[in-house]
Amino acid sequence: MTFKDLGVIDPILKALEAKGYTHPTPIQEQSIPILLNRKDLLGCAQTGTGKTAAFAIPIIQHLYNDSQNNQGRRRKVKALVVTPTRELAIQIADNFTAYGKFTGVRNTVIFGGVAQGPQKSALRNGVDVIVATPGRLLDLMGQGFVSLRDIEYFVLDEADHMLDMGFIHDIRKLITHLPNKRQSLFFSATMPKAFIKFALTSRI
Repeated sequence: MTFKDLGVIDPILKALEAKGYTHPTPIQEQSIPILLNRKDLLGCAQTGTGKTAAFAIPIIQHLYNDSQNNQGRRRKVKALVVTPTRELAIQIADNFTAYGKFTGVRNTVIFGGVAQGPQKSALRNGVDVIVATPGRLLDLMGQGFVSLRDIEYFVLDEADHMLDMGFIHDIRKLITHLPNKRQSLFFSATMPKAFIKFALTSRI
C-alpha cells in the first residue's frame, strides 16, 4: 500500500517523497481514505505513529482541491487544529508546511507565552489553517482577530491530554463557535470513558 493507492494527489505525493515517506503507517492507512470521504473520525494512536500526517494530508488535499474552484477569492480560515501544548502546535504547523509545500495551502500557529504581534500579522495576511492552543486562540477570537464561522475541518489532537490538563471548558467554548456543518477529527492516545462521552456529546 502506497500513499498514491490511498488517493493522495500529486502535489502532496511530491512533498511526501521529499520527506522520504513512501508507505503509510497503520493509522494513516486507516484514516486517510475515511477523511478524504469527508467523514468524521475518532482515532486512537500513540505519539510517533504518524497521526499528524493522517489528518493533515486529507485536510491539505481538500483545501487544495477547493482552492482550484475558488481562485481569486479572499483567503478564509477553513481548518482548525487544537492541541494542548505550544511544542506540539509548532510541530503540527511545521508538518502542514512540509506536506503542503507544493499546494499553496497556508497555515499559522497560535500559542501563548509570546508576543501577539506576529500572530496577528499572520492572521491579517490570510491563512487556510490555524494550529492553536486553546487559551491564546480564545484570546484572539475575543479581540476579533479570529473567526471560526467558515471552519470546515476541525481537529482536536491529544484530546485525552486536553481533558487531563483542564482544557475541557475552553474546548466546549470553542466548539460553540464552529459551524454545525463541518468535518470533526478527534485523536487521542487513550480512550477513557470521559473522553468518549465528551466526543459523543461534541457531535462526532
